Amino acid sequence: MPTNKSVSDSPITRFINCRILRDHQLQREDLWVREGRILDPKKLFFDEQGYADVHVDCEGSIVAPGFIDVQINGGYGIDFSLPSEDVNAGVSFVAKKILQHGVTSFCPTLVTSPPSIYHKVLPEVKVQNGGADGAGVLGLHLEGPFISEKKKGAHPQPFIRKFHSGGIDNLTEVYGSLDNVAIVTLAPELEHSQSVVRELSQRGITVSLGHSMANLSQAEEAVRHGASFITHLFNAMPSFHHRDPGIVGLLTSDQVPAGQTVYYGMIADGIHTNPAALRIAHRSHPSGLVLVTDAVTAMGLPPGRHTLGQQVIEIQGLHAYVAGTDTLSGSIATMDKCVRHFRQASDLVFLDDEEEDGNLELFGFSRRWNDPAPKSTLQYEKRWNRMHPGLRVHFTSAVENL
Repeated sequence: MPTNKSVSDSPITRFINCRILRDHQLQREDLWVREGRILDPKKLFFDEQGYADVHVDCEGSIVAPGFIDVQINGGYGIDFSLPSEDVNAGVSFVAKKILQHGVTSFCPTLVTSPPSIYHKVLPEVKVQNGGADGAGVLGLHLEGPFISEKKKGAHPQPFIRKFHSGGIDNLTEVYGSLDNVAIVTLAPELEHSQSVVRELSQRGITVSLGHSMANLSQAEEAVRHGASFITHLFNAMPSFHHRDPGIVGLLTSDQVPAGQTVYYGMIADGIHTNPAALRIAHRSHPSGLVLVTDAVTAMGLPPGRHTLGQQVIEIQGLHAYVAGTDTLSGSIATMDKCVRHFRQASDLVFLDDEEEDGNLELFGFSRRWNDPAPKSTLQYEKRWNRMHPGLRVHFTSAVENL
């Protein structure tokens, strides 16, 4: 019998006694992997006469695509918006730590900052694949500074900007290079913002609406120009009103172009969003839900004072506040905690492949919906986060109760 080396020098790993999340169902079968790529066991046996070099007993655990966090400001003492001299060392450190919580790729996020910070960080952080040493980087998420002063939240007001006649030129003056940018959060009601939305979308950068006073019409116009994401739904935007639901109304708007999905991030840390609000959003637009942590420097650290860019924040219990205020300033929750809380807040259940197809959207949401929207996120998700033979995959293992 030919050895595996007749095809590749890399070993084949066979994961046994596992339940694979595939096509939104749990399927009881073995998983064969070589060089990070899922193998078809029939082709492996009949075409290659291959065999497993390594066996891993999953002991009944669920094997599913890894979490993707598209809004994370830092953690474990690292503040992406207040970088040290070695920017990449900080990103790599966080990437290694969040891998322990099931996150296999992420978007390092910068809050509203002075231009000097963007000019220092953006050239240093590169898109890169993840692996055993840490989660992959999908690109940067730039949350601000082109946001509403009235909905600035924890963003420092002195550095908030408006677009002038230059539009995209104003943006590049502040940011510098956009080569490794995946997402930009902006307020669509700002003058000249729609041309910026259109230009960013054409460049393959996801435009997210947030920290905004926009009404529904302004939000819909931004979507028509290419916006496809909402930053931390319900937070830093007007509350839902039945006469003008604002950005929240995009979840059920009939003005979203056919075939286009508006995704929305939600912080399911048990603090930012009431469980009832989580259920309302999910039930009204389940295919758009994307869990994010919005984690700050203090994630993984004891209570005390820390930073979020130019702001001093204070951790009190599970809450992060701008120091001396009652303004929430991100979260300290890890992604697995957000997933766990969402499960508890929702009525989603696990189903095995022999059961009726009901609402196995519990694990689907964190992998199927927890992906960045149009550009690098959906493309990345198509390449990496499908549990089918022939595809590369970053996956995580979890027990039934997470």
